[in-house]
Amino acid sequence: MSDMVPPRNKRGSRTGYTTGSNAAAAAKAATIALFSGQWPEHVTITLPIGETATMTPVITRLDSDSAYCCMRKDAGDDPDVTHGALICAQVRVVAEPGVHLEGGEGVGRVTLPGLGLPVGGPAINPVPRQQITANVVDAVRDYAPGGEAFLEKAGLEVIISVPGGAQIAQKTLNPRLGILGGISILGTTGKVFPYSTAAWRASVIQAVEMAARNGVQKMILCTGGRSEKFAMQIFPDLPEIAFVELSVFTGDALKTCVAHGVPAAAFVGMIGKMIKTAQGHMQTHVAGNQVDFAFLAQICREVGAPDELVQAVAQANTGRHVLELCQQYGQQAPLQRIVELALEQCLRFIAAQGGAMDFETILVDFDGTVLARAAATAAGRLTAAAPPPPLIERLLSDPLPEDDAVAEDEP
Repeated sequence: MSDMVPPRNKRGSRTGYTTGSNAAAAAKAATIALFSGQWPEHVTITLPIGETATMTPVITRLDSDSAYCCMRKDAGDDPDVTHGALICAQVRVVAEPGVHLEGGEGVGRVTLPGLGLPVGGPAINPVPRQQITANVVDAVRDYAPGGEAFLEKAGLEVIISVPGGAQIAQKTLNPRLGILGGISILGTTGKVFPYSTAAWRASVIQAVEMAARNGVQKMILCTGGRSEKFAMQIFPDLPEIAFVELSVFTGDALKTCVAHGVPAAAFVGMIGKMIKTAQGHMQTHVAGNQVDFAFLAQICREVGAPDELVQAVAQANTGRHVLELCQQYGQQAPLQRIVELALEQCLRFIAAQGGAMDFETILVDFDGTVLARAAATAAGRLTAAAPPPPLIERLLSDPLPEDDAVAEDEP
């Protein structure tokens, strides 16, 4: 049997399968082998979205009281750090009735509250837990003596592991979220969609939730990796968990801050995202939310910039080009006004969500220099309602939508 996954096509649209689906397939195959004494050549599992998938075991081991199986994860064309990783399950009979799920090597342990998972337990999210259990029960029904009734008298221990998972996890947000020692077993649909904005959006919301639930009093919302690095230099006294890389999902991050009663926040970004925020775009994708150069030329006009700069900005190519023109003409006022407008738009959005918080906007250059900043203190504090359940609990009944737009680079 092949132990390879197809190479990822960076421009492709091939779907793959989540770590949860791979864990479910490994656990089902191991359960079949445990009861039948033979390994299936292939195993077909059910996915949370009602579809089925067929996978091929790549590593198998069977002894007198346990079965161990690994699947090689194929994430399709998504830039998923777990693409090609082994997702494994060991299954053995235990005395306590039912199916008992645990995490082994390479599966992270939860060390902070706020995720919706027990502190000290394995980072196996609720939907994958259901998926793994359901597929194990399917195998028990077909292969165990007495069928599903077997689980009324005895039980199965299922230990999910990911060889090398601790190293893979360093490329994820897990350490920031207090998930240590490995990756999370994830997936709300069972499938991986290339460049999924739903997964991206979920990671932003979850990062804000975690910071809020762990008592962060000031959230630093950064538009990308570089701006986050520079923001940490601006706010050196804040804990790492306070910094959230929000990518294009400014609105989702602000909504989550409001829902959790965060008292203060700052938006730190480079010129492109700052301009789009000043224009009122709370989701700063390339598609549909272009930089409006007539808007920027009018800003230059209103702050008394030279006519030559006004005309040059009206004909500019990118947000970065606008920044370079302002610097070339020695004009800081347009940049300050852009930052002030971004602040006004964020405050307007926060108020529309029923929130109030201290807020500031900070524009950084590509070397981390602070070019402009603006701040406002909330006139009063709104008492936040009880925060919603953690995102991974809400995803059980309300998956986040996909968005077809393509995200831009930071500038």
